[in-house]
Amino acid sequence: MTLPILALMLVIVLPLAFYAGTLVFRVRAQSQKNRQRTTERIDKIVESITTIASAMNQQQCNMSEGCIRLYHLLEALPLVERPDYSRIYAGVYSLYNDVKELASHEARAGLSPQERHAQDTFREEREALLETAILRDVDQLRRFSI
Repeated sequence: MTLPILALMLVIVLPLAFYAGTLVFRVRAQSQKNRQRTTERIDKIVESITTIASAMNQQQCNMSEGCIRLYHLLEALPLVERPDYSRIYAGVYSLYNDVKELASHEARAGLSPQERHAQDTFREEREALLETAILRDVDQLRRFSI
């Protein structure tokens, strides 16, 4: 090859190689930042789970509200390999599934007193039926970790 062709190739290849290296560095930095954000999110969710479980254990949070919150937190964990939490914490998941369709907030305010009473009675019966299982789950969740 002649010297001008070789020089032309270097002028083209070197900037492209530099640009490719820059892109690789950016991708690695972004991946590391994403892993850090995921770790921080997991830590915050785990802290929330243990706090709610402790409040439920101390009867500072009612069972239905606590189970709804715990369900959503467990489902929000950004894990690649997710354990079967519905099996591990069957009491929490059972109560959540029983009460998830009940009216809350504004919808509850729009219910007639009879409908509100019927829903409260249903919720209280389900809480009583599942109390032992839920308290067992809550005891485990107070020490929850990933």
